[in-house]
Amino acid sequence: MGIMEIMGLVCGLALFLYGMDVMGNGLKKSAGRKLKTILGNLTSSKLKGFLLGLGVTAVIQSSSATTVMVVGFVNAGTMLLSQAISVIMGANLGTAVTAWLTALNSLGNNEAIAATAWLEYLTPDFWMPILALIGIAFIMFAKKDKQKDIGSILLGFAVLMVGMSLMSDSVGVLKTDPNFAKILTIFDNPVIGVLVGTILTAIVQSSSASIGILQALSATGSITFGMAIPIVLGQNIGTCVTAMLSALGANKNGKRTAVVHLFFNIIGVVFWLSMYYLIGWILGSANIFDFLGFQGGIIDPFGIAMIHTVFKILAIALMWPFTKLLEKLACLIVRGDDKKGDEYTSMLDERLLDTPSVAIDSARKVAIHMSDVALGSMKKSLTLFDNYDAKLADEIRAEETQVDIYEDALGSYLVKISSRDMDEHDSAEVTKLLHLIGDFERISDHAVNIVESVEEKRDKNVSFSETATKELGVMVSALNEILDITKHSVDSNDLKIALSVEPLEQVIDYLRDEIKLHHTIRLQKNLCSIELGFILSDILTNLERVSDHCSNIAGCLVEMSKSETLDLHHYLHEFRDGEDNDYSSMYEKFMDKYALPSINE
Repeated sequence: MGIMEIMGLVCGLALFLYGMDVMGNGLKKSAGRKLKTILGNLTSSKLKGFLLGLGVTAVIQSSSATTVMVVGFVNAGTMLLSQAISVIMGANLGTAVTAWLTALNSLGNNEAIAATAWLEYLTPDFWMPILALIGIAFIMFAKKDKQKDIGSILLGFAVLMVGMSLMSDSVGVLKTDPNFAKILTIFDNPVIGVLVGTILTAIVQSSSASIGILQALSATGSITFGMAIPIVLGQNIGTCVTAMLSALGANKNGKRTAVVHLFFNIIGVVFWLSMYYLIGWILGSANIFDFLGFQGGIIDPFGIAMIHTVFKILAIALMWPFTKLLEKLACLIVRGDDKKGDEYTSMLDERLLDTPSVAIDSARKVAIHMSDVALGSMKKSLTLFDNYDAKLADEIRAEETQVDIYEDALGSYLVKISSRDMDEHDSAEVTKLLHLIGDFERISDHAVNIVESVEEKRDKNVSFSETATKELGVMVSALNEILDITKHSVDSNDLKIALSVEPLEQVIDYLRDEIKLHHTIRLQKNLCSIELGFILSDILTNLERVSDHCSNIAGCLVEMSKSETLDLHHYLHEFRDGEDNDYSSMYEKFMDKYALPSINE
């Protein structure tokens, strides 16, 4: 094998890996939203978990990516270790799809197909350029992200097949090389075969890639079933390296998930490889496939794909009844309990970043919880006007600190997501969440400000007049409603109810101005003091600004649902002045509902 053949092999491997990466990324982006739905509907059923792992891996063409994702879910606390085991089993089988796809490359070398004119159209040499042409056309000229993703999938697959073909052609000269045949005899030792398969897969970080390399070498006609089986089984162990590396920074349950993946494959390899040689010994043949009548026991790419798939099915059949024992084994190896931390910040696991749509879904869950804390804290602060509670005041301050932590964690996580390759919808979702968390954080700040105003009023032992108390009660009622509407809008993404936030915010603006005016009149009549006026002004300002943030939140939800771009000024102008909306009627309704008592009352 000369230098040109070696360069061809290296170039073919590079194209193969690049094509797999392009195709995988295209599949991830195309199926992103479906992945969120599928993963969100996970139940404790082993069968559903298995089908989930099988389906996701078949879609994204990488068991390593699925397993790393599962480690992230377990680490984040959104998936139990017991659920993860069946998902990992499904992922192991799902990755076998790639081996069958790469085996298609061998159709071009099939003599029966080559001898039949119409069958030549089944070969990759015919349809691969067509796929590449369609793919590049979609990427260059399509305007929709979905079509561009399809183009990436087609082009990536075509590049993958070109790399596979180039590798097969480069090793073709080894057919007549006697030294190559001598080297291959060392793989008759199953231990060496398993080690080679493990190491090769650990290096390229992909069992699909290492299977593709073996399929290319099988084109020499020098690899037997007996040589290939230990290598294929070793490749299943090697693919665990990615998950093991990913679990290094995980909590104990995350590490246990990676250990489950490793021992599932190790136990399967040891058991079924032993059974293979035991059956061969019983049959009096070192190679079962020789006994079954395969010509010389020689394996081809389809044979490798078949061995790859059969082993995975047998490994699942072996371990399926013992998932509880596998879980106990993982707990025995990785001992101890995790330190209790915030379950929501744990959900922002960086292992999920490789699948942006899934990472965004986790970020959204944390943002919704953040809104629960912030808006709930604000509603608690409003109760202090009637009955001050020092314990509740401390709770509001603690919640404000927690909201600050959420904002920092979410902001950093969303920025990391934004650096990944996403479609327009996911990119808009990141923008929306970044905007929302800022408003949530400010609302919690205003809750603390109100606590401080109430405490100042209590410490100075002063009280509002009966009229001022009634007026403040009206504004508090209006603010409670706008908080409820905003919370419902965020939780359910109900755009119809979100539209009622802006007119109510305008009513609250009006209430602030009127109450301040009434206070000035009372001040002129010596019915109130300047000192109380400062406290009242601070309270009114905080209440009004909270309503402003509610308006920003609702406006963000509505505006981005239309154009996936954010322009709040345009939205507010269009909504207030538009003729085809109910802004005026809603405004009048809220004005009637929250009318202030007469200044003479």
